[in-house]
Amino acid sequence: ALTSCSQVKRALLALTLPLETLQAVKTHMLQAMHMGLSRQTHAQANVQMLPTYIYSTPDGTEKGDFLVVELCQSQVRTMWLSLPGNGNQSIQEMYRTFDMPEDMKKGTGEALFDFIAQCVQQFLSGIGSGQHRFSLGFIFPFRCRQMQLDKAELISWAKDFSCSDVEGKDVVQLLQLAINKQELYHVNVIALMNDTVGTMMTCSLEGKHCEVALVVDKGINCCFMAEAQLVEMVEETSGQTCINTEWGCFGDDGTLSDILTPYDERVDRESSRPGEKRFEKMVGTLYLGEIVRHVLISLAAEKELFVGSNVVVLRTKGVFQTQQILRIIDSEQGTAEAKAAVEALGLHPSERDCCRVQQVCRVVVSRAAALCAAGLAAVLSLMCHSRKLEQLPVNVAVDGELYHSCSRFREVLRNVTELLAPECAVTFVPSVDGSGRGAAFVTALSLRLAEQRHEVNQLLAPLRLGRAELERVQALMRQEMELGLGRETNATASVRMLPTYVCGTPDGTERGEFLALDLGGTNFRVLVVRVAEDGIHMANKIYIIPTAVMQGTGEALFDHIIECIMDFQQKQDLMGQVLPLGFTFSFPCQQLGLDKAVLLSWTKGFSASGCVGQDVAQLLREAAQRKQAGKGRVVAVVNDTVGTMMSCSYDDPKCEIGLIVGTGTNACYMEEMCNVGTVEGDQGRMCINMEWGAFGDNGCLDDFFTHFDQLVDEKTINVGKQRFEKLISGMYLGEIVRHILLALVEKQLLFRDKPCPKLQTKDIFQTKFLSTIEMEGLALQEVQTILQDLELHASLEDSALVREVCQTVSRRAAHLCAAGLAAVVEKMRENRGLARLTVTVGVDGTLYKMHPHFSRNLQQTLRDLAPNCAVTFLQSEDGSGKGAALVAAVACRGAEP
Repeated sequence: ALTSCSQVKRALLALTLPLETLQAVKTHMLQAMHMGLSRQTHAQANVQMLPTYIYSTPDGTEKGDFLVVELCQSQVRTMWLSLPGNGNQSIQEMYRTFDMPEDMKKGTGEALFDFIAQCVQQFLSGIGSGQHRFSLGFIFPFRCRQMQLDKAELISWAKDFSCSDVEGKDVVQLLQLAINKQELYHVNVIALMNDTVGTMMTCSLEGKHCEVALVVDKGINCCFMAEAQLVEMVEETSGQTCINTEWGCFGDDGTLSDILTPYDERVDRESSRPGEKRFEKMVGTLYLGEIVRHVLISLAAEKELFVGSNVVVLRTKGVFQTQQILRIIDSEQGTAEAKAAVEALGLHPSERDCCRVQQVCRVVVSRAAALCAAGLAAVLSLMCHSRKLEQLPVNVAVDGELYHSCSRFREVLRNVTELLAPECAVTFVPSVDGSGRGAAFVTALSLRLAEQRHEVNQLLAPLRLGRAELERVQALMRQEMELGLGRETNATASVRMLPTYVCGTPDGTERGEFLALDLGGTNFRVLVVRVAEDGIHMANKIYIIPTAVMQGTGEALFDHIIECIMDFQQKQDLMGQVLPLGFTFSFPCQQLGLDKAVLLSWTKGFSASGCVGQDVAQLLREAAQRKQAGKGRVVAVVNDTVGTMMSCSYDDPKCEIGLIVGTGTNACYMEEMCNVGTVEGDQGRMCINMEWGAFGDNGCLDDFFTHFDQLVDEKTINVGKQRFEKLISGMYLGEIVRHILLALVEKQLLFRDKPCPKLQTKDIFQTKFLSTIEMEGLALQEVQTILQDLELHASLEDSALVREVCQTVSRRAAHLCAAGLAAVVEKMRENRGLARLTVTVGVDGTLYKMHPHFSRNLQQTLRDLAPNCAVTFLQSEDGSGKGAALVAAVACRGAEP
């Protein structure tokens, strides 16, 4: 009956938003947030998504005495807190509030900041602090462009403030200058935040870890802990950062025009900044009374309210206050409150008028709550999606008059948020103490994190190699290469530079069928490789070598290999053919010719007798004769690095370098014969197997070997050997990370007060974890899950630090690899007398192929260290199989008349 009139219905309906409309508002908010986060579109974004340079929330260890000063609507609030560092169990605090002259809001900026500084001076005098040094946190509830925690430029005033000469200025500096004027040289402003951020921090101290804060007062805003990689406006990409959405301006681009009512338009026109802060003008308490006033004016004009009364008074701005609206909505005597409010204006309402006023108040506040919920749902969904979670449990800190004073607002906010973000389990945590405590903790937190950052940087500094250090590694590698090539110096060189007797790369004319044998472990492969005009075609089969054969006699081992080759030939219909065979034999050998390699020692669990000191190609031939398989035609014995180069050079004739970066590391390249002192002859080129994993075994890299590298080396089976490999390859990177993590735990910088005994276990932190943890777009929660699987109870802050350690170790590996490669390409360039060398590197290995950033870091550093070389990288496809066959093919091509 109350809403039977069509005009009243129309007014209430215009202010009622169905769920589909709210879903559309959420979608628009998400789009606006993404614009604010993007470097390309940030400048045009209405939702600015401003970084606050706060990367963590308090953990209870913050300690010391701190000051807070908060600029409020009509007051300046000062506060002293003493934090004991015991989990915030016994915080001491003192407050004092100073009333601000009304005209100061529209005066000069200098007068405002002088007044704030005078308040600080009076407060300190009152508590008798003497000259005790204080760090001060400044709560400044206006939109700022923050460049760091203690540097922020005011973008624009709001909330009836319009002080001159402040917009575009650093407000932290303005306050510090004013404080210095008061001769308070012992007070340093080190952190600025707005009230929203302060609220999140305050509520995090009250037993609930909050990652979102919502303030619904005269102004409205939201902040949240975002994945740093989403925030393109800051360089930090690891961990989380608090984002101040400044969503009050949402809709200033017309996005909300479909839901703006004539009442909203009138409120906007009468505001101090028409066309701005459209979202805030539908939700903030500064405007709700005005919206209600314009609805009442419209209904009165249509003779649906206050018939017979002179309603001119309703045209006076500010006659309806939000506090009155909240009493009308929530009070059991709501209609009586409505009657009293209207009669105070000199109007004579009927009972129906009072009921309709109450309905209007309810729908205006309900709309504000629903819009707020749509914005909050957008934030929560963004957090859940960016963290790749199916369900996000999250605590939302809330402050502001509208939330605290209105149960209807709270109910609608909670229900609509649940409907619009069903993937999030939300708990609202009301702020008891506003934002003051939070500001003190941000200040304390910034000091704690700065101290921790200094310690972490100090610990990781030896692994962060600069340009000069990498150039030194490059020079040392070049020096060792020259020693390895020299006849007189080869024996003492750490880089052995072994001749491979491979004197050419494929030129495309190779044709025919070739066998390849790949022996490097308990499994081995036999392949037939057909090189034709239309490309290479391969078939292969994997065979097992039983342990008894691996550890029996050499005859039995090579007999078994021949039996497997015969089985393969039979299955491939190759019996009776004697095909050239390329033999990839991944054990230490001394190569005496392309088809002659003497085994120096067994590794990888092999111990077959009668093989060490023998030519493995000859052992294979003799086994073939014993098995009556005909005379085996072994034409080449190669290692996997050479095979990789040859495999890639078939596809790219410029490929004259092979690189392996996997469990181990090695490189080979085409050297001028005239430079190879260990082999007779000066014409042409020969592939040199560098065996660069041993670079530094003579002590030349000792300066680059850190304490963590030494700890890893001491637990290996070849202490003091393969030192370059132990800085680079996948077999060791996880162990280096583990030892760094143990050092951080010992310094109480990681997993604080949480037991982590499993971290003491050797090889528990595998190199594959580095690749996973460093993946682009991996949320910290996923890093946390990986660590929890290792029984490491990591916070998000811990997870960010573990990621940083992984990045540091893998980046060093890539940089060192690049320094070694720079020495190779520069030597090739100089050998050939070229101003610029164009060359391709054939590359293989799990670390290079699987790690998300290794290849990029390697290539960028190589460009820096060898700017006169244009180097292309080509990933190998089956270097040990296809490559061995191609070595055989090239050898056969060279043997043709």
